Formats: sequence, C-alpha cells, structure tokens
Amino acid sequence: MPIEGADLIELAMINGWQLVIKKGEFALGELVIYCEIDSYLPVSPEYEFLRKSSFKKMGDLEGFRLKTIKLRGQLSQGLLLPVSILESKLVKPEFDALGEGDDVTAALGVLKYEPPVPAELSGIMKGNFPSFIPKTDEERVQNLSKGYAGLQNNAYYLTEKLDGSSATFYYNNGVFGVCSRNMDLLESAGNTYWKVARALDIEHKINGSNVAIQGELVGEGIQGNPYKLRGQTVYFFNAFDIDKQQYFSYSEFKNFFTRLHLQTVPVVSEAFTLPETIGELLLFAEGKSLLHPLAEREGLIIRSHDRTISFKAISNKFLLG
Repeated sequence: MPIEGADLIELAMINGWQLVIKKGEFALGELVIYCEIDSYLPVSPEYEFLRKSSFKKMGDLEGFRLKTIKLRGQLSQGLLLPVSILESKLVKPEFDALGEGDDVTAALGVLKYEPPVPAELSGIMKGNFPSFIPKTDEERVQNLSKGYAGLQNNAYYLTEKLDGSSATFYYNNGVFGVCSRNMDLLESAGNTYWKVARALDIEHKINGSNVAIQGELVGEGIQGNPYKLRGQTVYFFNAFDIDKQQYFSYSEFKNFFTRLHLQTVPVVSEAFTLPETIGELLLFAEGKSLLHPLAEREGLIIRSHDRTISFKAISNKFLLG
C-alpha cells in the first residue's frame, strides 16, 4: 500500500501486522519470512543493516532486537526477509519444501528478546518450570487475523495487562512452590517472589487443593515501577486446577480470589464483544492504567468466560513509549 508523500517506501500487511518496507522489494502474495516484534536476531552479515537502530545486548549475547517504530508517521512492527536467505541455512529438500506457516526460527538463529532480570528476581533455581502448569504467554491478536471473524461470536471479559514480572504459586500433592516465568525457585531470603508469597500468606491460603495461581508481580524495582507502588505485590489473573488440568471459569476465578482475599488484575469489562477489526481492538487497548492514572496501560487480555479462548492486545502507544 502506498504512503502519501513517500517515493521509496510502502506499507505491507502480514496477517494483522503492519510494516514499512522498501517500495517494490516484495510482491503481493509472495512467500516471505516475517520476524515479529521482540524477535532477537543474531549478529550476522545479513542483519548488519539493523545495527544502528536495533543493536541490543541480552545478557552476554549480542544481537538485534526488533521493536515497534514509526517511519514517516506509519506504524512499523517487525521485519520482512526474502525466503532466499534460508537457501544457505537449509539442505535443498528442506528449502524446496518451505511453505506458508512454516516456523524457521531455529534456522535463522532467532530468539525471543527477554529483558534483563534484576538479581532480587532471578533467585536460585530449584528446577525448570513445572510441566503440570501451563506458562503464561497469550498469543497476540495480530497472529489470529485469519480466525478473528470466528472469535466474534463469543462473550469475553477484559483485564488490564500489567507491566511487571510473571509469577506462579502452586500447591501440588503437599508441595508448595514459587516460580518465575521460566523457573521453579528455591526459597531464599532476598528473593522477591518468595518474600511476596510469605507476605500474602499464599501457601496457607491455597493449602489443601492442587492448584496454581498466576499473576503479575509489580512494584519497586520491577519494570521501573510505572504504577508508583510502595514495596512489591501480585495482582492475579489465573487460577488453574492441576488435577483437572483446566483453568477456573471467570465466575470461579472471581469467587476463588474473593475467598482467599487476594487481589486480581483490574477488570476492564465483564461482558465484551470483539469489534469488527483487529485495528479497532488495538485502539481500544490504548488507555491509562487502572492502577495509576498517569501510567500508560500495556494492553488488554481478552478471555472467554469459560476460559477456552485467551489472547492479548498490546497497546501500540505503550510500545512506542
């Protein structure tokens, strides 16, 4: 799609994502490689053009992080690459068999960018994240563009996506555990996850049921504390029955956390119908946080009342901030 007043660039749409590309670089319907925002590309000659805008260290690794940007007033999210870039990375039968929807992340050496974790959050690893609990990682709505129309027949509830650190607390067959996004953590004096667990008395509150509760750890020392909170706390967004291997429905979720006297993430709407387009939903995701009137909210989590459908809409205004 043309950009008014721009002779060298144009807009491209990949599913629900918009990008600014060089004019004529790709043809409509051409098979291409799309790298989503927060992709972390390795240092390699074919990505050197990203050095000035995207070079970023991730721990000891050096690479290029893709972020949401604006070019000539147009939103651009991600990167398009020609399929030919894989010709030297795959054996010929694999390359010839490439088709729409194939995941070529490993072949490209692409990782997901993870921001550095403060020492008080990293903790001492007891083990990997428990296999009997699903991790918290909703799909972005842009990646659901092909099935979006079919999602519009459901009723949803909306919660605010908080800008913090994912936390999971579980009780399973007599064992209480505390997890960061990727690790089951040993209890240690300086670890924030465990300090919050003890301060909220979570072990005793969920004792007796094989259940996991998941939330966003926020406050001082976490993501710059955008909500200007004192200390740290957790706002919960999931309750998961470990024995049944299913999430609590919305009504069960509300009653459960009311009974436990634990706070949930802000509820934006209990009865929400999806708008006609993904673009409208992304605009609706923009707004101020219900935790602090000056903080831009990160976005929204959209879930069906029976918890069979769950995805997220991240505010582009937040991403550009």
